[in-house]
Amino acid sequence: MLNKRKFDLGILIPLLCFAVISLITIYSASTYISATLGNLVFKQVLWYVAGMIFVMFLLRFKNDYLYKNIWLFYGICNLLLLLLLLFAPAINNSKCWFVIPGIGSFQPSEFMKIILILTLGVMIHNFKIKYANPSMKEEFVFLVKSFLVVLLPSVLTFLEPDTGVVIIYLVIYVSMLFLSGIRARWFLIAFFILALLLGGTLGLYFFEKDIFIRLFGTDLFYRLDRIFAWKSGSGLQLENAMAAIGSAGALGHGFNQTPIYFPESGTDFIFAVFASNFGFIGSLALILLIAYFDLKVLSLTKKKIIDTDKYVLVGILGMLVFQQVQNIGMTVGIFPITGITLPFISYGGSSLLSYMVIVGIILNISLERPHHYRHK
Repeated sequence: MLNKRKFDLGILIPLLCFAVISLITIYSASTYISATLGNLVFKQVLWYVAGMIFVMFLLRFKNDYLYKNIWLFYGICNLLLLLLLLFAPAINNSKCWFVIPGIGSFQPSEFMKIILILTLGVMIHNFKIKYANPSMKEEFVFLVKSFLVVLLPSVLTFLEPDTGVVIIYLVIYVSMLFLSGIRARWFLIAFFILALLLGGTLGLYFFEKDIFIRLFGTDLFYRLDRIFAWKSGSGLQLENAMAAIGSAGALGHGFNQTPIYFPESGTDFIFAVFASNFGFIGSLALILLIAYFDLKVLSLTKKKIIDTDKYVLVGILGMLVFQQVQNIGMTVGIFPITGITLPFISYGGSSLLSYMVIVGIILNISLERPHHYRHK
């Protein structure tokens, strides 16, 4: 029974803090958000409540249910990504969302991240069970299969286009492979091939723009333009966000006192709103809270849990840490602007619900007793 299970307060207390921080920061950002979007604070409360329902559902069915049915979920999520490209309306020149009248939008790629973590966790578990000491050929076959599993949603998501989420897929894949115990030479080979492809592509982008556009089209050219624009520090969004942060001082301008407008203040650039309100000390406190949550998740990998849970935890950590570092980094001008949100803080129904699914998975792992089983 759920009421007899002892929940990990090291997970729940930071989550409660994230919720409070999210709501007060979205409220402050509302000054510059169009009124046509409605009351985003109230909507975020509803998403958090819906997310807790997701958590309770997962606690009742446990992670075994997800592991045993993961290929069904994987197929459904890829089908949704395909349907997006075929039927979804274009919003800001992207087909990333299904619009649900009276409710809002639904972004399948947010859930695909979680599905990919679970799918790879099951694949790695089954591979390690089948091959205690795999040969090079057996590892190669596994790598090809697992790469294809990542490639399918990556292509569909890239076509939306949503490059940021594709990068997250790859971060998840690489972080989980590191834990899988495959030979280090595969990472060296992959790095060499990637360096050649990336070097050739960027060489054309910088020195042969006409050839690049003929080969890859204008869409990819403009996406790279957006990524590399951060080097000059130009652009209304970045300049104003950095001005808001830089003028905040140690204690900030005060709650609901964001001094300057910048786009996406409630989503991609929500950290800039929080930093401008609460200054360096508030920002440092938020970063320490995020680090504490991540370390609590990391500590679960040291428990006597099944290998699948360990792989899943590493995938979750890889995703969360990358998004946290990338979001805060792009806000202060360290990294390119990629449209990646700050987990648990940024406004968004699909993203928040997907993170709450993660919370349910993490809590299940923290509650489970050691046992062994094979996935089918």
